[in-house]
Amino acid sequence: MLMSANLEPVDNENKPITTDSVAAEFALTCEAEAAILCLRGDWQLESVFPAFSSLRQELQHHQPTSLGFDFEQLGHWDSSLTSFLYQLQLFCEETGITVDQANVPDSIIKLRDLATAVPLHKRPEEKAQTPWERFNPQRQFREIYQHTETSLSFTGEVGVALMRFVTGRANTRRVDFINFIYQAGPNALGIIALTSFLVGMILAYLGAAQLAQFGAEIYVADLVAVGMLREMGALMAAVVMAGRTGAAYAAQLGTMQTNDEIDAIITLGISPIEFLVLPRMLALIVIMPLLVLYANVIGMIGGAIVAAGMGVSLTQFFVQVQSVFTPTLLGIGIIKSVAFATLIALAGCRAGIQCGRSSAAVGQATTEAVVRSIVYLIIADAAFNILFQKLGI
Repeated sequence: MLMSANLEPVDNENKPITTDSVAAEFALTCEAEAAILCLRGDWQLESVFPAFSSLRQELQHHQPTSLGFDFEQLGHWDSSLTSFLYQLQLFCEETGITVDQANVPDSIIKLRDLATAVPLHKRPEEKAQTPWERFNPQRQFREIYQHTETSLSFTGEVGVALMRFVTGRANTRRVDFINFIYQAGPNALGIIALTSFLVGMILAYLGAAQLAQFGAEIYVADLVAVGMLREMGALMAAVVMAGRTGAAYAAQLGTMQTNDEIDAIITLGISPIEFLVLPRMLALIVIMPLLVLYANVIGMIGGAIVAAGMGVSLTQFFVQVQSVFTPTLLGIGIIKSVAFATLIALAGCRAGIQCGRSSAAVGQATTEAVVRSIVYLIIADAAFNILFQKLGI
Protein backbone atom coordinates (compact mmCIF):
# COMPACT_ATOMS: atom_id res chain seq x y z
CA MET A 1 0.00 0.00 0.00
CA LEU A 2 2.46 2.66 -1.14
CA MET A 3 -0.05 5.46 -1.61
CA SER A 4 0.40 9.17 -1.29
CA ALA A 5 -0.95 10.56 1.96
CA ASN A 6 -1.34 13.73 3.94
CA LEU A 7 2.05 14.40 5.45
CA GLU A 8 0.75 16.94 8.00
CA PRO A 9 1.43 15.73 11.56
CA VAL A 10 -1.35 15.27 14.05
CA ASP A 11 -0.79 17.96 16.68
CA ASN A 12 -3.82 18.78 18.77
CA GLU A 13 -1.91 21.18 21.03
CA ASN A 14 -0.42 23.23 18.16
CA LYS A 15 3.12 22.29 19.11
CA PRO A 16 5.85 23.64 16.82
CA ILE A 17 6.92 21.28 14.03
CA THR A 18 10.60 20.73 13.50
CA THR A 19 12.21 19.55 10.31
CA ASP A 20 14.36 16.95 12.12
CA SER A 21 13.06 13.43 11.66
CA VAL A 22 11.99 11.66 14.85
CA ALA A 23 12.39 7.88 15.04
CA ALA A 24 9.13 6.00 14.68
CA GLU A 25 8.14 3.78 17.60
CA PHE A 26 5.12 2.44 19.39
CA ALA A 27 4.22 1.58 22.97
CA LEU A 28 1.51 -0.83 24.03
CA THR A 29 -0.05 -0.18 27.44
CA CYS A 30 -2.38 -2.80 28.88
CA GLU A 31 -4.78 -2.32 31.76
CA ALA A 32 -6.89 -5.35 32.64
CA GLU A 33 -8.25 -6.53 29.24
CA ALA A 34 -7.95 -3.14 27.48
CA ALA A 35 -4.87 -1.99 25.58
CA ILE A 36 -3.78 1.42 24.31
CA LEU A 37 -1.40 1.70 21.35
CA CYS A 38 0.66 4.88 21.38
CA LEU A 39 2.40 5.85 18.15
CA ARG A 40 5.31 8.30 18.25
CA GLY A 41 7.68 9.87 15.75
CA ASP A 42 7.65 10.07 11.97
CA TRP A 43 6.16 7.10 10.12
CA GLN A 44 7.44 7.61 6.59
CA LEU A 45 8.79 5.40 3.82
CA GLU A 46 12.28 6.89 3.94
CA SER A 47 12.57 6.38 7.71
CA VAL A 48 12.96 3.22 9.76
CA PHE A 49 9.84 2.17 11.63
CA PRO A 50 9.02 -0.92 13.71
CA ALA A 51 7.88 -4.11 12.05
CA PHE A 52 4.35 -5.25 12.65
CA SER A 53 5.58 -8.64 13.84
CA SER A 54 6.86 -7.07 17.10
CA LEU A 55 3.44 -5.56 17.85
CA ARG A 56 1.76 -8.85 16.99
CA GLN A 57 3.94 -10.67 19.52
CA GLU A 58 3.01 -8.22 22.28
CA LEU A 59 -0.70 -8.51 21.51
CA GLN A 60 -0.47 -12.30 21.55
CA HIS A 61 1.31 -12.10 24.90
CA HIS A 62 -1.16 -9.77 26.63
CA GLN A 63 -4.28 -11.02 24.82
CA PRO A 64 -6.44 -7.91 25.27
CA THR A 65 -10.11 -7.83 24.31
CA SER A 66 -10.14 -4.20 23.14
CA LEU A 67 -7.61 -1.86 21.61
CA GLY A 68 -7.53 1.94 21.53
CA PHE A 69 -5.12 4.46 20.03
CA ASP A 70 -3.07 7.45 21.16
CA PHE A 71 -1.78 9.70 18.35
CA GLU A 72 -0.75 12.68 20.51
CA GLN A 73 2.97 12.19 19.79
CA LEU A 74 2.66 11.20 16.15
CA GLY A 75 4.78 13.28 13.76
CA HIS A 76 4.86 13.17 9.97
CA TRP A 77 3.35 10.11 8.36
CA ASP A 78 2.50 8.61 4.96
CA SER A 79 1.08 5.37 3.57
CA SER A 80 3.55 3.28 5.57
CA LEU A 81 1.56 4.11 8.72
CA THR A 82 -1.70 3.23 6.96
CA SER A 83 -0.23 -0.11 5.91
CA PHE A 84 0.88 -0.78 9.50
CA LEU A 85 -2.59 -0.01 10.85
CA TYR A 86 -4.25 -2.09 8.14
CA GLN A 87 -2.20 -5.13 9.18
CA LEU A 88 -3.21 -4.42 12.76
CA GLN A 89 -6.88 -4.27 11.76
CA LEU A 90 -6.69 -7.64 9.99
CA PHE A 91 -4.95 -9.20 12.99
CA CYS A 92 -7.59 -7.86 15.38
CA GLU A 93 -10.38 -9.25 13.19
CA GLU A 94 -8.74 -12.67 13.20
CA THR A 95 -8.19 -12.75 16.97
CA GLY A 96 -11.48 -11.13 18.01
CA ILE A 97 -10.00 -7.92 19.44
CA THR A 98 -12.39 -4.96 19.42
CA VAL A 99 -10.80 -1.87 17.86
CA ASP A 100 -11.80 1.59 19.14
CA GLN A 101 -11.19 4.11 16.35
CA ALA A 102 -12.43 7.16 18.24
CA ASN A 103 -8.97 8.77 18.45
CA VAL A 104 -7.86 7.86 14.92
CA PRO A 105 -7.41 11.02 12.76
CA ASP A 106 -9.89 11.42 9.91
CA SER A 107 -7.07 11.71 7.36
CA ILE A 108 -5.79 8.24 8.28
CA ILE A 109 -9.29 6.76 8.11
CA LYS A 110 -9.93 8.32 4.68
CA LEU A 111 -6.64 7.01 3.26
CA ARG A 112 -7.31 3.53 4.63
CA ASP A 113 -10.84 3.51 3.21
CA LEU A 114 -9.50 4.64 -0.17
CA ALA A 115 -6.91 1.85 -0.21
CA THR A 116 -9.46 -0.82 0.77
CA ALA A 117 -12.38 0.43 -1.37
CA VAL A 118 -11.83 -2.38 -3.88
CA PRO A 119 -11.67 -5.84 -2.28
CA LEU A 120 -8.70 -8.06 -2.98
CA HIS A 121 -9.13 -10.42 -5.91
CA LYS A 122 -9.34 -14.02 -4.78
CA ARG A 123 -9.13 -16.86 -7.20
CA PRO A 124 -12.02 -19.26 -6.95
CA GLU A 125 -11.03 -22.48 -5.31
CA GLU A 126 -10.78 -25.28 -7.82
CA LYS A 127 -12.84 -28.21 -6.78
CA ALA A 128 -11.00 -31.49 -6.99
CA GLN A 129 -12.58 -33.59 -9.71
CA THR A 130 -13.16 -37.28 -9.32
CA PRO A 131 -12.21 -39.62 -12.19
CA TRP A 132 -15.91 -39.95 -13.03
CA GLU A 133 -16.37 -36.16 -13.23
CA ARG A 134 -13.25 -35.83 -15.36
CA PHE A 135 -14.38 -38.47 -17.85
CA ASN A 136 -18.10 -37.94 -17.50
CA PRO A 137 -19.68 -38.72 -20.91
CA GLN A 138 -22.33 -36.06 -20.34
CA ARG A 139 -19.65 -33.45 -19.81
CA GLN A 140 -17.76 -34.62 -22.88
CA PHE A 141 -20.88 -34.39 -25.05
CA ARG A 142 -21.64 -30.93 -23.63
CA GLU A 143 -18.17 -29.69 -24.52
CA ILE A 144 -18.45 -31.18 -28.01
CA TYR A 145 -21.83 -29.50 -28.44
CA GLN A 146 -20.50 -26.11 -27.30
CA HIS A 147 -17.46 -26.43 -29.57
CA THR A 148 -19.64 -27.36 -32.54
CA GLU A 149 -22.04 -24.49 -31.83
CA THR A 150 -19.28 -21.86 -31.63
CA SER A 151 -17.58 -23.28 -34.74
CA LEU A 152 -20.78 -23.15 -36.77
CA SER A 153 -21.53 -19.65 -35.49
CA PHE A 154 -18.09 -18.40 -36.49
CA THR A 155 -18.31 -20.14 -39.87
CA GLY A 156 -21.70 -18.54 -40.47
CA GLU A 157 -20.33 -15.08 -39.67
CA VAL A 158 -17.47 -15.67 -42.11
CA GLY A 159 -19.97 -16.80 -44.75
CA VAL A 160 -22.02 -13.62 -44.30
CA ALA A 161 -18.85 -11.51 -44.48
CA LEU A 162 -17.83 -13.34 -47.66
CA MET A 163 -21.19 -12.57 -49.27
CA ARG A 164 -20.79 -8.91 -48.36
CA PHE A 165 -17.30 -8.99 -49.88
CA VAL A 166 -18.63 -10.45 -53.12
CA THR A 167 -21.25 -7.69 -53.32
CA GLY A 168 -18.65 -5.02 -52.54
CA ARG A 169 -20.05 -4.01 -49.13
CA ALA A 170 -17.43 -5.54 -46.82
CA ASN A 171 -14.97 -3.43 -44.81
CA THR A 172 -11.97 -5.31 -46.22
CA ARG A 173 -8.90 -3.38 -47.28
CA ARG A 174 -6.94 -4.39 -50.37
CA VAL A 175 -3.64 -3.43 -48.75
CA ASP A 176 -4.25 -5.95 -45.95
CA PHE A 177 -5.07 -8.64 -48.50
CA ILE A 178 -1.83 -8.01 -50.43
CA ASN A 179 0.22 -7.90 -47.24
CA PHE A 180 -1.12 -11.25 -46.03
CA ILE A 181 -0.47 -12.80 -49.46
CA TYR A 182 3.17 -11.80 -49.14
CA GLN A 183 3.38 -13.16 -45.59
CA ALA A 184 1.81 -16.49 -46.52
CA GLY A 185 3.47 -16.87 -49.93
CA PRO A 186 7.06 -15.76 -50.62
CA ASN A 187 8.07 -16.02 -46.97
CA ALA A 188 7.01 -19.68 -46.91
CA LEU A 189 8.86 -20.84 -50.04
CA GLY A 190 11.96 -21.96 -48.17
CA ILE A 191 10.29 -24.28 -45.68
CA ILE A 192 7.88 -25.61 -48.34
CA ALA A 193 10.83 -26.43 -50.63
CA LEU A 194 12.70 -28.27 -47.87
CA THR A 195 9.77 -30.41 -46.74
CA SER A 196 8.57 -31.19 -50.28
CA PHE A 197 12.05 -32.15 -51.45
CA LEU A 198 12.47 -34.56 -48.56
CA VAL A 199 8.97 -36.01 -48.99
CA GLY A 200 9.70 -36.66 -52.68
CA MET A 201 12.89 -38.47 -51.75
CA ILE A 202 11.07 -40.51 -49.11
CA LEU A 203 8.41 -41.60 -51.59
CA ALA A 204 11.09 -42.61 -54.09
CA TYR A 205 13.03 -44.62 -51.50
CA LEU A 206 9.88 -46.42 -50.33
CA GLY A 207 8.92 -47.36 -53.88
CA ALA A 208 12.45 -48.28 -54.94
CA ALA A 209 12.80 -50.91 -52.23
CA GLN A 210 9.80 -52.82 -53.63
CA LEU A 211 10.07 -52.11 -57.36
CA ALA A 212 13.73 -53.13 -57.52
CA GLN A 213 12.67 -56.72 -56.73
CA PHE A 214 10.82 -56.84 -60.07
CA GLY A 215 13.29 -54.80 -62.10
CA ALA A 216 10.67 -52.04 -62.48
CA GLU A 217 12.68 -49.11 -61.14
CA ILE A 218 11.29 -46.89 -63.88
CA TYR A 219 7.90 -46.90 -62.16
CA VAL A 220 9.35 -44.96 -59.25
CA ALA A 221 8.49 -41.90 -61.33
CA ASP A 222 4.83 -42.96 -61.41
CA LEU A 223 4.79 -43.43 -57.64
CA VAL A 224 6.38 -40.04 -56.93
CA ALA A 225 4.20 -38.20 -59.45
CA VAL A 226 0.90 -39.68 -58.28
CA GLY A 227 1.87 -39.38 -54.60
CA MET A 228 2.90 -35.74 -54.82
CA LEU A 229 0.12 -34.53 -57.16
CA ARG A 230 -2.73 -36.38 -55.50
CA GLU A 231 -1.78 -36.49 -51.83
CA MET A 232 1.52 -35.46 -50.32
CA GLY A 233 2.04 -32.13 -52.08
CA ALA A 234 -1.20 -30.60 -50.82
CA LEU A 235 -1.12 -32.28 -47.40
CA MET A 236 2.49 -31.44 -46.51
CA ALA A 237 2.13 -27.86 -47.71
CA ALA A 238 -1.03 -27.53 -45.63
CA VAL A 239 0.63 -28.95 -42.51
CA VAL A 240 3.51 -26.50 -42.86
CA MET A 241 1.11 -23.59 -43.35
CA ALA A 242 -0.95 -24.69 -40.36
CA GLY A 243 2.10 -24.52 -38.11
CA ARG A 244 3.38 -21.33 -39.69
CA THR A 245 0.51 -19.17 -40.92
CA GLY A 246 -2.37 -20.57 -38.86
CA ALA A 247 -0.41 -20.05 -35.66
CA ALA A 248 0.53 -16.53 -36.77
CA TYR A 249 -3.13 -15.67 -37.37
CA ALA A 250 -4.09 -16.90 -33.90
CA ALA A 251 -1.22 -15.02 -32.23
CA GLN A 252 -1.94 -11.77 -34.09
CA LEU A 253 -5.66 -11.74 -33.38
CA GLY A 254 -5.15 -13.01 -29.83
CA THR A 255 -2.76 -10.16 -29.09
CA MET A 256 -5.26 -7.70 -30.53
CA GLN A 257 -7.92 -9.19 -28.29
CA THR A 258 -5.65 -8.83 -25.27
CA ASN A 259 -4.96 -5.16 -26.10
CA ASP A 260 -8.69 -4.45 -26.61
CA GLU A 261 -8.05 -3.55 -30.25
CA ILE A 262 -10.86 -5.79 -31.48
CA ASP A 263 -13.27 -4.11 -29.05
CA ALA A 264 -12.15 -0.76 -30.45
CA ILE A 265 -12.91 -1.96 -34.00
CA ILE A 266 -16.38 -3.08 -32.93
CA THR A 267 -16.94 0.29 -31.21
CA LEU A 268 -16.21 2.01 -34.52
CA GLY A 269 -18.98 -0.01 -36.13
CA ILE A 270 -16.62 -2.22 -38.15
CA SER A 271 -17.05 -5.98 -38.28
CA PRO A 272 -13.85 -7.72 -37.09
CA ILE A 273 -14.73 -10.66 -39.33
CA GLU A 274 -14.71 -8.46 -42.42
CA PHE A 275 -11.77 -6.32 -41.37
CA LEU A 276 -9.47 -8.93 -39.81
CA VAL A 277 -10.53 -12.46 -40.70
CA LEU A 278 -11.62 -12.13 -44.33
CA PRO A 279 -8.37 -10.72 -45.79
CA ARG A 280 -6.35 -13.42 -44.02
CA MET A 281 -8.57 -16.23 -45.25
CA LEU A 282 -8.75 -14.96 -48.84
CA ALA A 283 -4.98 -14.45 -48.96
CA LEU A 284 -4.36 -18.02 -47.83
CA ILE A 285 -6.94 -19.41 -50.28
CA VAL A 286 -5.28 -17.56 -53.17
CA ILE A 287 -1.71 -18.49 -52.32
CA MET A 288 -2.19 -22.12 -51.24
CA PRO A 289 -2.74 -23.61 -54.77
CA LEU A 290 0.43 -21.88 -55.96
CA LEU A 291 2.37 -23.28 -53.01
CA VAL A 292 1.01 -26.75 -53.76
CA LEU A 293 2.15 -26.53 -57.40
CA TYR A 294 5.55 -25.39 -56.17
CA ALA A 295 5.66 -28.27 -53.66
CA ASN A 296 4.75 -30.79 -56.38
CA VAL A 297 7.63 -29.67 -58.62
CA ILE A 298 10.18 -29.68 -55.78
CA GLY A 299 8.96 -33.11 -54.61
CA MET A 300 9.40 -34.58 -58.10
CA ILE A 301 12.91 -33.17 -58.26
CA GLY A 302 13.70 -34.92 -54.99
CA GLY A 303 12.30 -38.18 -56.33
CA ALA A 304 14.27 -37.78 -59.59
CA ILE A 305 17.53 -37.49 -57.64
CA VAL A 306 16.79 -40.75 -55.83
CA ALA A 307 15.78 -42.45 -59.10
CA ALA A 308 19.02 -41.31 -60.70
CA GLY A 309 20.87 -43.32 -58.07
CA MET A 310 18.94 -46.41 -59.19
CA GLY A 311 19.99 -46.09 -62.80
CA VAL A 312 16.96 -44.13 -64.04
CA SER A 313 18.09 -41.05 -65.91
CA LEU A 314 16.42 -37.69 -65.45
CA THR A 315 15.07 -37.85 -68.99
CA GLN A 316 13.50 -41.27 -68.40
CA PHE A 317 12.08 -40.10 -65.07
CA PHE A 318 10.32 -37.00 -66.42
CA VAL A 319 9.11 -38.80 -69.56
CA GLN A 320 7.49 -41.37 -67.29
CA VAL A 321 6.00 -38.55 -65.17
CA GLN A 322 4.57 -37.00 -68.31
CA SER A 323 2.93 -40.27 -69.28
CA VAL A 324 1.11 -40.59 -65.95
CA PHE A 325 0.22 -36.92 -65.58
CA THR A 326 -3.42 -35.95 -66.14
CA PRO A 327 -5.34 -32.71 -65.49
CA THR A 328 -7.62 -34.65 -63.14
CA LEU A 329 -4.65 -35.69 -61.04
CA LEU A 330 -3.51 -32.09 -60.79
CA GLY A 331 -7.04 -30.85 -60.10
CA ILE A 332 -7.40 -33.16 -57.11
CA GLY A 333 -4.44 -31.50 -55.42
CA ILE A 334 -5.73 -28.01 -56.24
CA ILE A 335 -9.18 -28.77 -54.82
CA LYS A 336 -7.63 -30.11 -51.65
CA SER A 337 -5.37 -27.07 -51.34
CA VAL A 338 -8.32 -24.64 -51.43
CA ALA A 339 -10.23 -26.64 -48.82
CA PHE A 340 -7.13 -26.97 -46.62
CA ALA A 341 -6.45 -23.24 -46.82
CA THR A 342 -10.01 -22.46 -45.73
CA LEU A 343 -9.78 -24.82 -42.76
CA ILE A 344 -6.41 -23.43 -41.65
CA ALA A 345 -7.63 -19.84 -41.83
CA LEU A 346 -10.87 -20.63 -40.00
CA ALA A 347 -9.10 -22.51 -37.21
CA GLY A 348 -6.42 -19.87 -36.73
CA CYS A 349 -8.70 -16.84 -36.88
CA ARG A 350 -11.36 -18.43 -34.69
CA ALA A 351 -8.80 -19.25 -31.99
CA GLY A 352 -7.50 -15.68 -32.10
CA ILE A 353 -10.89 -13.94 -32.13
CA GLN A 354 -12.16 -16.04 -29.21
CA CYS A 355 -8.90 -15.71 -27.27
CA GLY A 356 -8.85 -14.63 -23.63
CA ARG A 357 -7.29 -11.41 -22.39
CA SER A 358 -3.95 -12.55 -21.03
CA SER A 359 -0.58 -13.59 -22.39
CA ALA A 360 -1.24 -17.18 -21.34
CA ALA A 361 -4.48 -17.13 -23.33
CA VAL A 362 -2.59 -16.04 -26.45
CA GLY A 363 -0.25 -19.00 -26.15
CA GLN A 364 -3.18 -21.33 -25.57
CA ALA A 365 -4.97 -19.93 -28.62
CA THR A 366 -1.87 -20.44 -30.78
CA THR A 367 -1.53 -24.04 -29.66
CA GLU A 368 -5.23 -24.63 -30.18
CA ALA A 369 -5.06 -23.20 -33.70
CA VAL A 370 -2.23 -25.53 -34.77
CA VAL A 371 -3.74 -28.65 -33.22
CA ARG A 372 -7.21 -28.04 -34.62
CA SER A 373 -5.84 -27.16 -38.04
CA ILE A 374 -3.94 -30.43 -38.30
CA VAL A 375 -6.93 -32.43 -37.08
CA TYR A 376 -9.18 -30.68 -39.59
CA LEU A 377 -6.66 -31.38 -42.37
CA ILE A 378 -6.49 -35.09 -41.64
CA ILE A 379 -10.28 -35.43 -41.46
CA ALA A 380 -10.77 -33.43 -44.65
CA ASP A 381 -8.10 -35.40 -46.51
CA ALA A 382 -9.70 -38.69 -45.53
CA ALA A 383 -13.11 -37.40 -46.60
CA PHE A 384 -11.74 -36.26 -49.97
CA ASN A 385 -10.06 -39.61 -50.61
CA ILE A 386 -13.26 -41.52 -49.81
CA LEU A 387 -15.28 -39.16 -52.02
CA PHE A 388 -12.88 -39.43 -54.97
CA GLN A 389 -12.83 -43.19 -54.67
CA LYS A 390 -16.62 -43.37 -54.74
CA LEU A 391 -16.63 -41.08 -57.80
CA GLY A 392 -14.01 -43.22 -59.52
CA ILE A 393 -11.50 -40.38 -59.80
